Amino acid sequence: MEILFATSNKHKVAEASEVGKRYGIAFNQIHVSYPEIRSDNVAEVAKAGAEHVYSQIKKPMIVEDSGILINSLNDFPGTYSRFAFERIGNKGILKLMNGIEDRQARFVSAVAYISEVNARSGGIIYPGTNTETKIFEGVVDGRITLEERGAKGFGFDPIFLPKGYAKTFAEDPKTKNAISHRKIAFEKLCQHLKPKPV
Repeated sequence: MEILFATSNKHKVAEASEVGKRYGIAFNQIHVSYPEIRSDNVAEVAKAGAEHVYSQIKKPMIVEDSGILINSLNDFPGTYSRFAFERIGNKGILKLMNGIEDRQARFVSAVAYISEVNARSGGIIYPGTNTETKIFEGVVDGRITLEERGAKGFGFDPIFLPKGYAKTFAEDPKTKNAISHRKIAFEKLCQHLKPKPV
């Protein structure tokens, strides 16, 4: 089974594929741009993006949106994580956190899957006449480290230490693939598409 994945981030596709291969699902990256709406909710951003892309390609597909939410910064950068990373990076976040004791944070992921569904009227089925969007979310708790650690991840991975672990996502990608927010969200999607792992 193949699912189109609208994203410019090859790392996200690789993480999704790690989950998908257990279910016989392949995620194929497509480069179709979409506007990111202004919202503090990653699920709303993903849903709007998926509906925009679907309106252009008319094929079942997904959009994933994610963010890191830092408690002491009022959940900043949240849905603006990509922009924050491009502007100030990990060093900028660490500077904002300088002297702050509460370093609790969480990574959140939302996968929006949109597909055609059959419509039924008067006992007659009209194949693929409606669309349906489903959202699958994942969350992993952790904290912001005092310095960047590791070089194997991407984005904010070097400063995120998952709860109960001694290494950041960038130091231990194997653990990230096993417990991350994105892994949880894609696991839910794959279970929805193909309930029984192969």
